Amino acid sequence: MNTFQLEGRPHVTLSNLLKIEGWCDSGAAAKHAIDEGHVTVDGNVELRKRNKIVANQVVRFQGRMITVVE
Repeated sequence: MNTFQLEGRPHVTLSNLLKIEGWCDSGAAAKHAIDEGHVTVDGNVELRKRNKIVANQVVRFQGRMITVVE
């Protein structure tokens, strides 16, 4: 399982996470994927682009999965 480290930050926005991980080519592409309902957080479809993802949450997109850690 892949992990994303917050490295002392309290959170990362969902759209930024998709972009940082290289799952989307740009922030606009990440926001579009979220708008279309292609992203889940902890098993639930997430439509909020600026949703704050915190430690222990699991994000899935196009068959990929990542767990956010502190």
